[in-house]
Amino acid sequence: MSTEPDISADNDEIARRSIGARRNPASQEAILDAAQAVMQEGGIAGFSIEAVARRARAGKPTIYRWWPHRTALMLDVYKRFKNARSFPDSGSLRSDLISFLEDHLLGFWQGSLCGTVYRAVVAEAQTDPEAAKVLKAYQAERLAYSAQMVDRAKARGEVPAATDGELIVDLVVSYAWHQLLLGQIDDAIARVPTVIDTILGGVRGYRE
Repeated sequence: MSTEPDISADNDEIARRSIGARRNPASQEAILDAAQAVMQEGGIAGFSIEAVARRARAGKPTIYRWWPHRTALMLDVYKRFKNARSFPDSGSLRSDLISFLEDHLLGFWQGSLCGTVYRAVVAEAQTDPEAAKVLKAYQAERLAYSAQMVDRAKARGEVPAATDGELIVDLVVSYAWHQLLLGQIDDAIARVPTVIDTILGGVRGYRE
């Protein structure tokens, strides 16, 4: 176990220690704070492991041990914001999906650092296999969790038991991704009810 401090900005930070491949929570939060600050000040173009290390006063080996490339670190910063938002549970699948698309996807990205970061992660995943692997794992986790909205609707009898919840969510998310990448979020928000009604219209037996 290393006895070198990961962070040394002041006396309190001397207590932070690396614990091998396992992340030290205090050091992790300090690095994520620094990463967020670098993004906010310099945008994606100015974001790098080196810049974060300077800001956090952390060693680059520590950051690379926990985040093997900048995409993984960007995605973890993004997840800090995303994970703080609970999924809608209104008792109506239509209402839940509208809220999910309007507030948790498009609205979350609209005019914010979050949208910029996620667009950059998607872009890097097109040419970097490791970035694609990180994004795919994150999406699989979110997809399974989001599909619970449809599972609750099944339990209420709103949709047939055979309804593919992950497919429905994937269709909703695909629409959101397309609008994010094209920079059309403002116009897309106005069409949210129509999009959800169109998707649900294809679910045989759906009723409000």
